[in-house]
Amino acid sequence: MITEKKVGKVFAYFPKIGVAAVQITEDHIEIGDTIHFKGNMTDFEQEIESMQIDKKEVDYVEAGKSVGIQVNEKVKPGDEVYKAL
Repeated sequence: MITEKKVGKVFAYFPKIGVAAVQITEDHIEIGDTIHFKGNMTDFEQEIESMQIDKKEVDYVEAGKSVGIQVNEKVKPGDEVYKAL
């Protein structure tokens, strides 16, 4: 059984570039982590392959920061983000 921990929430989605803007509220995320987007109409997992803060590539983001994550599917503001443990 895979366990998950809530790490943040989507606050914006940019469909033209396929990027979710996520506020990290707990713990941290890094390249290679598997994350799970959950919402009323959203439910998918993916591995983090690309993240940016202020248009600069980053490998690691801790709680309290906002980050842009390249996503494989559409997300909506308010969707919650979980990290597989």
